[in-house]
Order: sequence, then C-alpha cells, then structure tokens
Amino acid sequence: MTDFNKTIIDEFHANDGTVTTMGFGRNLVLVHSIGAKSGAQRVTPLMSLPDGAGGRFIVGSAAGSPKDPAWVHNLRKNPEITIEYAGEKSGVEKHPATATELDPAQREQAWQGFVSASEQFLKYTETAEGRVFPIFRLTPKK
Repeated sequence: MTDFNKTIIDEFHANDGTVTTMGFGRNLVLVHSIGAKSGAQRVTPLMSLPDGAGGRFIVGSAAGSPKDPAWVHNLRKNPEITIEYAGEKSGVEKHPATATELDPAQREQAWQGFVSASEQFLKYTETAEGRVFPIFRLTPKK
C-alpha cells in the first residue's frame, strides 16, 4: 500500500468516513479485494458516487493512465468484496458486496455522473491514450 493510500485510509477511519484530502468529502469508499494473481488482501480507497439504489459506482481512471489499475483486474476475477463507506448520517458502514462491471450504456450514464462531480475525470481522458475507463457498481449485501 502506498503512503498516500495509507494517509487517505487513516483519515477516513479517523473522521467517520469524511476525507478532506483531495476533496473526497464523504464520497470515498474503501474496497477490500483479493489480488487476482497474488491472492493477497488489498484495500483501495476510491472516489465513489451513489447509484440511487443503495450501492456505489467506482471508476477505474487510474488518474488517466493508459492501463487499468490493478484493482480492476482484482474485481474482474474476484467480484465478492467488502466495502466501507460513510454512513448516511454519520459513521462508517462496512458490508460484504458484489462488484459488477457496467455494460457500455450503463457505463456512459455513470461516467456523466463522475464528470459532473469533478472535471478532473474528463482531464484524465487526455492522457489515457483512448482507454475507456471501466466503471463498477458495488452492491452491498446488508
């Protein structure tokens, strides 16, 4: 885990799901996944948006890299995960969840939500060398 990710995760836990670093606010989700090759436990902090049905969307932008981030491969191989996110009123909720990659039409609709939330996502497309960022729906099992 990078020092940056550790800092974000620590702030998330210390502030009941609120992260002011990088402007995440209460839109951060911690994705606990299994490494696709290593089988090791991984925790990845990611910007998320509500899906309107009790789940969250996450996007594999990798800050505009031309390659998918490692967590995308992890979710494709092992979609049964655990997520932590800011509760509706306060505190952090932690639930087992299923990650489902969106089809192109669903992806486009969710992508517009990310672009509306932060223009930075649109800027990432400039350096991604044509890569289409995968978007996943995280559906908690409550």
